Amino acid sequence: MRPARALIDLGALQDNYLLAKRLGGGKAVAVVKADAYGHGAVRCARALTGIADAFGVACLEEAIELREAGIETPILLLEGFLEAAELPLIDRHRLWTAVASPWQLQALARYSPQQPLHVWLKLDSGMHRLGLSPAQFAEALAALQRDPKIASVVAMSHLARADELDSDFSEVQRRVFEQATADFAGLTSFNNSPALLGWPGIRSDWVRPGLMLYGASPFAPDAGPAHPLRPVMQLESALIAVRDLPAGESVGYGARFTAPVPMRIGVAAMGYADGYPQRAPNGTPVLVDGQSTRVIGRVSMDMLTVDITDLPGADVGSRLTFWGASPTAARIAETCSTSPYALLCGLKRVRREYLDAPVGSAARVASTASASG
Repeated sequence: MRPARALIDLGALQDNYLLAKRLGGGKAVAVVKADAYGHGAVRCARALTGIADAFGVACLEEAIELREAGIETPILLLEGFLEAAELPLIDRHRLWTAVASPWQLQALARYSPQQPLHVWLKLDSGMHRLGLSPAQFAEALAALQRDPKIASVVAMSHLARADELDSDFSEVQRRVFEQATADFAGLTSFNNSPALLGWPGIRSDWVRPGLMLYGASPFAPDAGPAHPLRPVMQLESALIAVRDLPAGESVGYGARFTAPVPMRIGVAAMGYADGYPQRAPNGTPVLVDGQSTRVIGRVSMDMLTVDITDLPGADVGSRLTFWGASPTAARIAETCSTSPYALLCGLKRVRREYLDAPVGSAARVASTASASG
């Protein structure tokens, strides 16, 4: 069996969610879209059942997957419905839906649900992707609150630059959002992971942690406030060959690395088809049997090579750690000129192995009881 695997620590996931709740001070939507950022949506949702107030997904297909797996916790469609024909399924599966466009409002007005719907109305506070203008938002908010087909309305918006701690744009958006909801007596939702971790002055009733649930920081390494996030994924594999590389000889496609002195190199079962960055430069950090070394040569589809010259104990079968507690996904992302979001969501072909959460705190006991079976 190919030795590449992702170890998923469900206890760390629970701890990170509870941290988001504490920082937010209210309720929290656990964002499990994109297969829980590569961690496995169903297993992650089961681990958070009994703890999470709601789950957030991108689309109807992701929500139905959770419902069919037995998840009964409220599920929010963060992009809303993509066509009016989805409304009966939203109704049947008891989903909450974002509404961010005039056509969605019109479709809601024409639809007669079997039960009143829960709507999260989205304001465009400056990101200019989805959302209603402030004028449209005020009118729509009033109409939804009068509509007997609507069970509840949450006012929401989304921050565009909260991961940039030196930018004042988050404060600009906060003021727009607060002004638009000044006369609204209902609940609000504004904070994403970077807002929770880096902008304590921005508050809302519902928060929407995504990346931080999985123990990765949205900020550059060594930037942003320190929080006790626990990495949920550890990406591992093993050496499948060891070679001696004479001085002046190159390794891999394009001869991108040439040995300056005689070297000992290891070949690992990990490549860009697994989700490891193809453009990882020479020197990208990696652990071999817990000892620090570096990737050398171009990453290929199924393999990559590492420098084990100074690791005499390394041999075929030695374990490699590509990201986890060390090196972190944020560090690898920075080295490879990408983001931890892309690293985690890009994982594929690698089998996932789950470490169940230990029973200890009351929250974990509740989660274990709810997720059993």
